[in-house]
Amino acid sequence: MFRQILNELKKHAPYTIFGAITGIIIMLLFYKLPSGISYNIFYVLHPIHILLSALVTASMCEIHTRNKCQLWALILIGYLGSVGIATLSDSLIPYLGESMLHLPDKGIHLGFIEKWWLVNPLALLGIAIARFRPTTKFPHAGHVLISTWASLFHIIMALGGIMDGKFLIVIFLFLFIAVWVPCCTSDIVFPLLFVKENNLKETPK
Repeated sequence: MFRQILNELKKHAPYTIFGAITGIIIMLLFYKLPSGISYNIFYVLHPIHILLSALVTASMCEIHTRNKCQLWALILIGYLGSVGIATLSDSLIPYLGESMLHLPDKGIHLGFIEKWWLVNPLALLGIAIARFRPTTKFPHAGHVLISTWASLFHIIMALGGIMDGKFLIVIFLFLFIAVWVPCCTSDIVFPLLFVKENNLKETPK
């Protein structure tokens, strides 16, 4: 299982690098966007991220288990692996970057609290889809891009229309870390931790 996890992390690193590059391009184009608009965009991207994350996380549990996961376990794994880890990816790690750069409008936006009526039902919808049509290929690629852009607009909210060249490297690194570690943990490592070694099967080709 450990070797399989490492292979999955290595395989998905290029998606994350590409996502971080697109994030920097978008930031250069939209860094002067008013905070209110950035906030609204964040709350379009973050819930979509939650949906895709819940779908992929729950699907990993279903696909890698010879027999279907118990429903209570699937809900628990899908919810914690999406809402918990996506909050780390989209809000907490970007906030750490904002604090390190001393951005003027830094803040933490916790979607499952601020927009509980939107974020939590979408997590449950992703789990429900995974129960009947588990899949990981396209949703994971989409998940990486959406997560990158959600983290980015969290940072753009904090910029206050200010741009400095030194921000670019730091923001690129934080976008990469915010997506690669939490999202791959959510999609790959977290669900596989709950699959017993003797009940593990290979990902379908």
